[in-house]
Amino acid sequence: MKRICTICARGGSKGVKGKNIRLLLGKPLIAYSIEQAKKSGLFECIAVSSDSDLILEVAREYGANFLIKRPVKLATDQAAKLPVIVHCVAEVEKQKGCIFDIVIDLDATSPLRSINDIQNAVALLEESGAGNVLTAMPSRRSPYFNLVELNESDIVELSKSLKTPIVRRQDAPKCYDMNASIYVWKHHVLFHSNSIFNADTKLYVMPEERSIDIDSELDFKFVEFVMSHDLDEGKYLP
Repeated sequence: MKRICTICARGGSKGVKGKNIRLLLGKPLIAYSIEQAKKSGLFECIAVSSDSDLILEVAREYGANFLIKRPVKLATDQAAKLPVIVHCVAEVEKQKGCIFDIVIDLDATSPLRSINDIQNAVALLEESGAGNVLTAMPSRRSPYFNLVELNESDIVELSKSLKTPIVRRQDAPKCYDMNASIYVWKHHVLFHSNSIFNADTKLYVMPEERSIDIDSELDFKFVEFVMSHDLDEGKYLP
C-alpha cells in the first residue's frame, strides 16, 4: 500500500501573517506536521506544497522529501484546497513514476493532533473500505437547539428544526465541527471527486483539545498555551 502525505502551506496568510513558519515554542509551525508524518511510519513520501520558497526551504530542513512549487493560480485567496492537493500528488507521482494508493493531507495549522490520530484515521479508511475520511470534533453548538439563522424577514429561526422540539441540548442529534486536521482519500476518489462529501465518507472524531486550527492571533496564543501546559505536564509533543 503506497501512501503519500501532503502538507499545503501558502505564503500569503491573512489572519496570522507568516503563520506557517512562525515559531511556535521555538519551532516553525509547519515543522510539527512534518515531524508527525515522519513519526507515524505510514508514508513513502512527505510532500509540501507552497508558493513560498522560504516555506519550502523550512520544510526541507525538517525532513519533507518532496518540495512542490505551487502555481500562482492555486495560491490565491479564492483557490480551493482539493486542486492544490491533486496538483501536489500528481507532481510527486510524475517525479517518482508511480501512483499512490492512499493520500493523506495534514493541515499545517493543526499542530495539536497526535500521531495516533493520523494512524487511526488512515486505519479507518483502509479497514472500512470508505472512499475518504474527514476529521472533526463534537460540536459545541447544535443546529437543532442553539444555532440560529436570520430568515428573509430578519426573524430568528433555528438552523434545523425537528417535528418534536428539543428542550435539552443533550437530546439533540449529535453534530460535529470539522477541524480540518486530517483528510484521507483513496487515490481515485481524490482525483475524480469535486467534493469532500461522498457517498461513503467516514468521520474520525477527535477531542476538542487536539482540534484547534490556527486561523487568528487568538488561536495561535491558545495553541501556544496548550502546548506549553502539555510540556509542563510531561506529555509528549513532537
